[in-house]
Amino acid sequence: MFSSAAPYKNQHYADLRRNCIQDKKLFEDPEFPATNASLYFQRSPPGTVEWKRPGEISNEPHLFVEGISSHDLNQGVVGNCWFVAACSCLALKPNLWKKVIPDWKEQEWDPKHPEDYAGIFHFQFWVFGEWIDVVVDDRLPTINGELIYCHSKNTNEFWSALLEKAYAKLSGCYESLEGGNTGDAVVDFSGAVAEAINLEAGAYYKDQKKQDQLFEDLLKVYDRGGIISCSIKVCSVSECSPMANGLVKGHAYSVTAVKKVRLGHGLLAYFKNETIPLIRMRNPWGKIEWKGAWSDSSEEWSKVGDMERGNLGITVEDDGEFWMSFTDWCKCFTDADICRLINTSLISIHKTWNEVVHFGSWTKNAEPLLNRCGGCANHKQTFLQNPQYLFDVTKEVDEVLISLQQRDMKIHRKVGQGENLTIGFGVFKVELNRKYRMHDFLTQHCVETSTYINARTVFMRSMLPQGRYVIIPTTFRPQTLGDYMIRVFTDVDSGCRELTEDKPKVKCWSSFLGYPQVVTHIYVHGAEGLQNQDSTGGWRMYPYVIIYCEGRSVKSIIKTDTLQPEFTTSAIFYRKKPRKPITVEVRWHLNAVKDEFMGQVVLSGLVKDTTDPQRLQLRKRGRQMADEMPGSIGVRIITATQLTAM
Repeated sequence: MFSSAAPYKNQHYADLRRNCIQDKKLFEDPEFPATNASLYFQRSPPGTVEWKRPGEISNEPHLFVEGISSHDLNQGVVGNCWFVAACSCLALKPNLWKKVIPDWKEQEWDPKHPEDYAGIFHFQFWVFGEWIDVVVDDRLPTINGELIYCHSKNTNEFWSALLEKAYAKLSGCYESLEGGNTGDAVVDFSGAVAEAINLEAGAYYKDQKKQDQLFEDLLKVYDRGGIISCSIKVCSVSECSPMANGLVKGHAYSVTAVKKVRLGHGLLAYFKNETIPLIRMRNPWGKIEWKGAWSDSSEEWSKVGDMERGNLGITVEDDGEFWMSFTDWCKCFTDADICRLINTSLISIHKTWNEVVHFGSWTKNAEPLLNRCGGCANHKQTFLQNPQYLFDVTKEVDEVLISLQQRDMKIHRKVGQGENLTIGFGVFKVELNRKYRMHDFLTQHCVETSTYINARTVFMRSMLPQGRYVIIPTTFRPQTLGDYMIRVFTDVDSGCRELTEDKPKVKCWSSFLGYPQVVTHIYVHGAEGLQNQDSTGGWRMYPYVIIYCEGRSVKSIIKTDTLQPEFTTSAIFYRKKPRKPITVEVRWHLNAVKDEFMGQVVLSGLVKDTTDPQRLQLRKRGRQMADEMPGSIGVRIITATQLTAM
């Protein structure tokens, strides 16, 4: 998978390295030169910068010293704690960092064969749905002989500094890394799906039930290899200093463990089985820790047995890593980023997901049917002029994950731009047989709306009942242009696809077979007063409804144990024979091969007919169509001659 990563700037690592070794020279990257343009676009570093190779900084440089660890990293002078926190998370996941740092054994310094060293490294990042291989030379910016950006606590370990340089190259320069989102960096390291949680707005610390559910969610994410980070928002840069409790506002922390810690000592602890939810974090500064309950030397640890403390690896030193109770964490932190590694493997013993990925753009066109930048639902006149994606939920109820991601804008910071667009999306339940774009809202309704935020990614989880749905990704304001990627995860194949056509196409045989003259939308709300069809005298009711039109039909799901079913079923028909009526039948499901007719209504579906909701009496069929049957049905039918009217 990763050997096929696309080379950034068309720079092929193996070819460049081989050429340097043959020419007996160290690589100098022309695409990211050792100049001020690679450092900054506005604010220069605090001192005279010299670019030095690791061999000029340390006598014995290494990519890794005693392996890779979250304790390796310390933040430099650029305000990219978010990136360093993501690196700390990465270091905990061997399956991830070995993807980001490919050929890591071959890239390591070999003192026995110095002639094989070419001063070139490469790293791989997941950029907008594609793995990109980024080449860098090993010249690193220093002041007074010391690295000024991300560095290891071991002065001869360079993996983090080189990784940061590759990421800075992707972003245009080091200063472009000033301010960012840890979740975004984690996604770039893994292809994970990021979910931002506003702990403050959710008031989790006040609601024990919500807090317990959040902890279970985080525990599941952590146990399945996901990555979590958190921060405390600030109103101004001046607030970015340690508070009395030891936490730092405006600072990104990597979550390094989520655990239910057993309380008590000896065998009694196992018999009582009393636990407390704790969470462990690391400050990217490599120092300054939480001072409250469950901090390194707090008295709360006396409640935990020696064996349990040993398993947790408690260290009483100012290394930047510390534990907190989950309640305190919910109270002190305002934001969390949860990055799920979604399992889409066809062969797995764990939960797997079906993934569909689409790329698109919000584009402008004077023709409304071709415009694709209509803004959010506040702009009713243009909202449906956005891209639309249809998918089906085929199970009775299914969990659906939707991730909308825009292109990373950091590279544009050098030219005074680079701000994220405010984006979001809505999910609408539509007709069971819809296959053309929506042009108006009739009885279709919005079942979910994401938050609208100027973040790179907007994520939503939702439990949806069986049916057909349309996702409409938008920018907040109309006429805003940009590129996006939408990812939809379901338990089974959803058939997710973009709706691109507005109406049926005119084909060469349309003159012989006919072309639709009108479009009709019909909505069946439910039935009342149905007669029990169980001949045994039982009450096992399985009613459903079928809508027939010109040889086509749409069937609702079967309702269980009710004589007053709510079908909430709709269908749309492009009709070649407008005078041919539409029939709605209510049936009772007996078994897999047999069911029972319970009544029908016949609708003319003419343009002039009422569009108001109606309650109609069920009737017999055939020659006895005038005879009534027990029960009535609620319907709404709308017909238009303009095929793009609905």
